[in-house]
Amino acid sequence: MVAVQFLEVGFNTMLKAAMSKGMSNFVFVVYSNGLAIFVLLLASFIFYRKRSLPPLTVSLVCRIFLLGLLSCCVQSFMFTGIGYSSPTLASAMVDLTPAFTFILAIISRMEKLNLRTQSSLAKCIGTMVSIIGALIVTLYKGLPIIIALSSNGQPSEVLLSLQSNWVLGGFLLAIGSLCLSILFIVQTWIIREYPAELIVTLIASIFATFQSALVALVAEKDPKVWRLTSNMELIAIGYSAVFLVAARNVVATWACRKKGPVFVALFSPLGMVIALVMGVTFLGDTLYLGSLIGATVIALGFYAVIWGQAQEEKTIENRGVCSFESSSAKVPLLENKGLDI
Repeated sequence: MVAVQFLEVGFNTMLKAAMSKGMSNFVFVVYSNGLAIFVLLLASFIFYRKRSLPPLTVSLVCRIFLLGLLSCCVQSFMFTGIGYSSPTLASAMVDLTPAFTFILAIISRMEKLNLRTQSSLAKCIGTMVSIIGALIVTLYKGLPIIIALSSNGQPSEVLLSLQSNWVLGGFLLAIGSLCLSILFIVQTWIIREYPAELIVTLIASIFATFQSALVALVAEKDPKVWRLTSNMELIAIGYSAVFLVAARNVVATWACRKKGPVFVALFSPLGMVIALVMGVTFLGDTLYLGSLIGATVIALGFYAVIWGQAQEEKTIENRGVCSFESSSAKVPLLENKGLDI
């Protein structure tokens, strides 16, 4: 999951550069999902060639259709939000995902909440703190701390060519984070009943391709936007198809089956630090005081949730050990009674 965060932040930076060349984010979603289908088909053929798959039911196909729709929504909102803002803000708003996922997991009964325990209290407080931090990053820019300059001493061309709308971008990214949280819940719901990560991701990508194509046809009236005109666009599409739509989704689905949706979402804040460095270094993004303060607040909330999660797992393990020891202690007593009789 840590490697997934590096891949995702690297992609956000690459996408920002590609969009500065005039690439449509709606068309990008279609191409990346379409290319990912071929990658997943090849991987599924190799992996499941000698293995039997569980049967697909109509109910499962409907759930995977919903998963594909959520994937389409996540990509559309996120990519549009990045176009209006920056990869740094995108990574900051994705840090809302653990909070949203935790709330949705409680509602769907995938997580238990008991405010009398320190672990649950820490998770609740951490959730609220994360939301506050994301709001700070979105609504408060503050003074520039680092202003990246190009080699001739002027602001970089990428920075000058992009007219960022910080608040609108943050709003779209927040909606994308909520959709991502719902996606994790649906992923867990599906994969626990149908434990075949590659097949689930493949079918979801097929649905997402058709859904995103419909959105692109409505949103983009100019047929020229479907034409790829730069190497950066090709690289970004290939990167997204292989490492994000295919690899990331398969890994996330597997982790949802093993650890649950909250565990997967907890790794999102790691991208904030990576994005700050990459955005300033490669894109010429200006580092603002609001981003730094918000990132710090988000990190505090994140670690509070992590601590609460660790305490809950520790409590469950201790209960298991205690119950095992108590049952072991009762066996000789019963045996002794049997001998006395």
